[in-house]
Amino acid sequence: MSLPPDYLAYAKRRYGMDHDRYAWSMLPRRKTVRWPGGKLVALLVVPALEWFPLDMKAKPFKPPGALVTAYPDLRHYTLRDYGNRVGIFRVMTALDRFGIRASAAVNAAVAARYPSLVKACVDRGWEVIAHGLDMDHLHVEGLPLAEERRLVEETLAILRRVGGQRIRGWLSPARSESFATLDLVAAAGIDYVCDWVNDDMPYAMQTASRVLHAMPLPNDIEDYTILIQNRHSEDEFTQQVCDQFDLLCREAASQGGRILALALHPWVIGQPYRIGALERALDHIMESGEVWAATAAEILDAFTAQE
Repeated sequence: MSLPPDYLAYAKRRYGMDHDRYAWSMLPRRKTVRWPGGKLVALLVVPALEWFPLDMKAKPFKPPGALVTAYPDLRHYTLRDYGNRVGIFRVMTALDRFGIRASAAVNAAVAARYPSLVKACVDRGWEVIAHGLDMDHLHVEGLPLAEERRLVEETLAILRRVGGQRIRGWLSPARSESFATLDLVAAAGIDYVCDWVNDDMPYAMQTASRVLHAMPLPNDIEDYTILIQNRHSEDEFTQQVCDQFDLLCREAASQGGRILALALHPWVIGQPYRIGALERALDHIMESGEVWAATAAEILDAFTAQE
């Protein structure tokens, strides 16, 4: 059977990229960035505090960590909830040991259900990043514009009320976006997004109302990808994080500052037999003396001051 004439038609096909959100550039050719104190690498740690509804629809796709078996999937639901009840406090202890303030990506549903957990983050000087309403409300093309705007506004209203912060960052559930997401979050006061994984440094993005920035948060070095999806060992997780840091450090010595961004899921890395893997990686990173540990907003401000 032959294909219809419009099968390969794509309205956005043109020379260059298929969008005009940002200018394409090669990292080694950009202006050199210097971090405070002359440090080579800015360390950004982003623990995710997520809520997976027991009756989640997982449409139009299952987000990473979605429930698995038929309703009610209590086994996987409670494992995810373990991260918010137990695992996150092990992550906090590990970061406290090194004086690292994280930027927690928080579902608004978590803030509404467990405000004391958000308070524990804020009391440590952590930043709160908006992580959508919950893990079953994805931002995807085809979602009515008014509905997506409602999701953004409701998410930010809850997080700003519970956390008492302005909320400058956005990480979509499953990093999913529609073509309107950037315009909506920028109009709502967001300064940076963590959904795009095509760089090791921030870069400016155009929206309908103003410029915001993409903040690097690679998913291939996060705990879920390495330990759950790739099924690597805890020792391999430690080694990969250390290798990531070592190379960024070498690049920064000749090309200017770099960012080591670590996305963590407390229900994964917060297990008793896994938390040591994170602690060993942090030992290696912090003993170098070349690290500025900061929140995402602080890193963005230091970057834009030189931009």
